[in-house]
Amino acid sequence: MGTVRSRVWDRDGRVIATDFPFEEISDYLARDDALTWVDLCAPDHGDLDRLADELDLDPLAVEDAIAHVERPKALRYRSHTFFTAYAARYPERAGRDEDEIDLAERIALDKISAFVLPHGLVTVRSPEFDVDALVARWQDNADLLRYGVGTLVHGLLDAVVDSHFEAVQVLDDAIEGLEDVLFDEAVAATRVQRATYRLRKELVQLRRVVLPMREVVNGVLRHRHEAGAPAELDASYDDLYDHVLRVTEWTESLRDMVSALFETNLSLQDSRLNNVMKKLTAWAAIIAVPTAVTGYFGQNVPYPGFGQWWGFLLSVGVIVVIGGALFVTFKRKNWI
Repeated sequence: MGTVRSRVWDRDGRVIATDFPFEEISDYLARDDALTWVDLCAPDHGDLDRLADELDLDPLAVEDAIAHVERPKALRYRSHTFFTAYAARYPERAGRDEDEIDLAERIALDKISAFVLPHGLVTVRSPEFDVDALVARWQDNADLLRYGVGTLVHGLLDAVVDSHFEAVQVLDDAIEGLEDVLFDEAVAATRVQRATYRLRKELVQLRRVVLPMREVVNGVLRHRHEAGAPAELDASYDDLYDHVLRVTEWTESLRDMVSALFETNLSLQDSRLNNVMKKLTAWAAIIAVPTAVTGYFGQNVPYPGFGQWWGFLLSVGVIVVIGGALFVTFKRKNWI
């Protein structure tokens, strides 16, 4: 059985019960004068089936809650609203001296699902999700708990969206670091390519959980209004939706930046290859002069200066003049 945590607040935001037995969950959730939160960390199917039978949860929602891969969404069932979201984070890298253009760790996504009931919230999450920070967020706004379960839902979604902001900020900083070394010829092009490809993959992962959050927040808002929830939290939800739009736009702009980095890196490689080819061509042309002249004067047939000392001087002069002229010309064109 997974870890179960629970907490009950009264209408004034005071905690009146914590970590009560599993069998008492339905009793607390049925109370009109209390607000109940139940958290199941990595539960098995049997735990959720027991809870579903006790609280009349929809079987399809239960299946979505324990599925390993599920798209973020919000659905309304007969007795409750169900939604799934993913918090994003980067593992800590304290004490490690890493190159700024490399992201050694991949982005981590922590799934959390929630059953929104009339007088309580049931969350099903992965062990990595920081639930202590979520509880602290609720306690910091204990005065809002009198408005009901909407306060708990808002705090949860706000924590998820804040994690998206933090992940996007990490990616943004990594892209800026990559831009700083993009034109540095001392940095190997293959390292830049690997870092760019890694950023693209992480950004794709993040977009898969960020973009659907607009639908999730919209769905929760719509279901709140259908259930006749108090309007005092509408401003908070509007602000939450604005944050979702901001992180979505930021993610989209980063995708354009990564694509531009990738294309710029390829263009720089082509430009550097062209410079190398120009230099090789210029030196080949210069070297061709003495080859051609000495080859001509090395013929075993009579030619001007054949067998004469001035013939040797003539060949050397031709080599120096033509080779020097080519060198000066190529130097002015910045080919060498």
